[in-house]
Amino acid sequence: KISSKRNGARSRRGGSTEGQERWMWNQFFLQEEYTGSDYQYIGKLQSDQDRGDSVVKYVLSGEGAGTIFVLDESNGDLHATRRLDREEKSFYVLRATVVNKRTGLKLEPETEFVIKLHDINDNEPTFSKEVYSGSVPERAEIGTSVIQVTATDADDSMYGNSAKLVYSISQGHPYFSVDPNTGVIRTALGPGDMDREQREHYQVVIEAKDMAGQRGGLTGSTIVNISLTDVNDNPPRFTQSIYQFRVPESFKHGSQVGRVRATDRDIGKNAEMFFSIVSGDGMDVFEISTDRQTQEGIITVSKPLDYERKQSYTVEIQVQNTQVDTRFLSAGSKDVATVRISVEDVDEPPQFDKAWYQLEVKEDAVVGAAVGTVSAVDPDGPISSPYASIEGYAIDRRTDMDRIFNIHPGNGSIFLQRTVDREENAWHNISVIASEFNNPRQSSSVNVYIRVLDINDNAPVLATVYETYVCEKSKAAQRIQTISAVDVDEPPTGHKFFFSLAPEGAYRSNFTVRDNGDNTAAILTRRNSYSRLQQSVYLVSVVITDADYPMQSSTGTLTVRVCTCDRHGNMELCNAEALSSSPGLSTGALIAILLCAIILLMIVFLFAALKRQRKQEPLIISKEDVRDNVVSYNDEGGGEEDTQAFDMGALRHPDSAAAVLEEPAKQRRDIIHAPSAMLLPVLGPRDNNGDVRDFINQRVLEHDCNPAGAGSVAESLSSLGSASSEADQDYHYLSEWGPRFRKLADLYGADDSDFC
Repeated sequence: KISSKRNGARSRRGGSTEGQERWMWNQFFLQEEYTGSDYQYIGKLQSDQDRGDSVVKYVLSGEGAGTIFVLDESNGDLHATRRLDREEKSFYVLRATVVNKRTGLKLEPETEFVIKLHDINDNEPTFSKEVYSGSVPERAEIGTSVIQVTATDADDSMYGNSAKLVYSISQGHPYFSVDPNTGVIRTALGPGDMDREQREHYQVVIEAKDMAGQRGGLTGSTIVNISLTDVNDNPPRFTQSIYQFRVPESFKHGSQVGRVRATDRDIGKNAEMFFSIVSGDGMDVFEISTDRQTQEGIITVSKPLDYERKQSYTVEIQVQNTQVDTRFLSAGSKDVATVRISVEDVDEPPQFDKAWYQLEVKEDAVVGAAVGTVSAVDPDGPISSPYASIEGYAIDRRTDMDRIFNIHPGNGSIFLQRTVDREENAWHNISVIASEFNNPRQSSSVNVYIRVLDINDNAPVLATVYETYVCEKSKAAQRIQTISAVDVDEPPTGHKFFFSLAPEGAYRSNFTVRDNGDNTAAILTRRNSYSRLQQSVYLVSVVITDADYPMQSSTGTLTVRVCTCDRHGNMELCNAEALSSSPGLSTGALIAILLCAIILLMIVFLFAALKRQRKQEPLIISKEDVRDNVVSYNDEGGGEEDTQAFDMGALRHPDSAAAVLEEPAKQRRDIIHAPSAMLLPVLGPRDNNGDVRDFINQRVLEHDCNPAGAGSVAESLSSLGSASSEADQDYHYLSEWGPRFRKLADLYGADDSDFC
């Protein structure tokens, strides 16, 4: 068995060999951070098979074998080749065996052992943060916890005191202290000494020392920044004890008078404040609010100011925190100041004694009747003389376009300029303007609402146009219709109508009226039967009377038609006049019929117009008057395929063609005009019409004088004006001009024998 001969952790094995003890081993110990120049000796391995004859060879394997650890293969000495750090690796596991140098066979199985590094205090404590930040409320009690710091030591805490730490404070006395074992930082002074308003930030240095704080231990440090948080321990204070402001009397409700400031040494919500007016003769005239952005008090006007009545006000204002910490301040921690406000006089417009007026006038009032009076005073003038400074009153005509009302410029009395009708307009809204005498631009206006009171000036009338029917076999006293009435008047007690037959037809009427007493009446028959053939329509005159004063009445007419009815009283047949009340064509059908009639009428008018156009007298009256046409050829040799004929009818009516003769010759638009000659066929022997001759001569003269008619490449084909006869002409060249001149070449190029 392999054993060690070094003082290390060993296990005793029983028995002995040749009187010597043998030791079982499983670990070696080695001190870290060796600084010697030689290899550091660890121990010696020895095998029972090693008898000193140099036959045994020791072999090492495992972690760091051959690099960090080397083994003398002859004698089993074990060394470390370099300096080791326990904090990097605290132990190594290796295996050792012995082999026969000659055969290479193992003499013993491998044995595993451990090399452990002994720790030395070579690491200083380190904190988890380089800089800590903590806070504690100001005026905290002694011993109030602020923050805990923590340090660690890489040395072995199981071996000695190398990793046992002790905390201490090296900077921050006498305000803070630190627990030596836990690293908890606490306040060391009382509430009166920890005031944020005097000092807000502190920097504390904490040290951690190993070796339980003994001499020779290593030390690490950290910085702790501690801030005192604010508490509401200071009340607000006004920056001035007396404030003075000046304000014009024209300032309206809500106008700002001025701002007051107060300071608070606290911050944040602890410095929020609110202002109030606590006393003074202007408590109901002014009010104060707080600007949440600047924490200033804003004084504003709450009621109208009047320099002529009061020129100055004095109020006492108060400021206090919105949130009070009763641990440091009492509920009465507040500050007060005095505010003096002077009112300045301004030139004010007239003021009416009412914000608006409501007047009444009867609708039967005559022109010039008084409606009511408005009144205004100049606030800057003497109160005892309200009209002294008022130049006059006027109606804003934009509110009275019809000029129904007018106003007295001196006393403000409104009167009628035109009559009014309640049924046309029950209310009139006008605006009255009052201006100053000294400064007419200073004016003000007021709304005047004028109500037109009703009088009974309209008679009641039937509510609608009543058309009903009566059956031929009706019974007497049978109700055939219920009628009602309307009245545009509005009596205070409501409408009450009375119905009766008109006096002129009451004695011989076939119907009667029964007043129902509820503003309706029933139309009743007075006969047992009616004959549609004898009389098909009856007109019943009804008198409607109201109950107001003066009493008004009117006569309405009810149309009753006699119809044939079934045994249940339902209408079956009436005369033609009653068809309007019977079922008939719908509105849509009537519109369709009307449209069809209009379309047919338009078609008839169209045909008539076309027929009239066809019947116009033509220029050629009879077939006997037809002569050869004068044709103008604007291209060379077009022949029969290119003609623009002149109507010979113009020759029969030279008067109507005079305007045509005066116009320049018309030219074709589809070709470029080249010089050409007039082609005039030889007229027959009939020459009994001088108009025809004159017309032809005039046209020949126009074409001879026309610049477009000279220089034609084909020359003139006309026989008119030609000095030679046809017999002297050679027309064979026409056959060379192409297919268009083929027929002309056949006519003029043939020999005379061809026609024999």
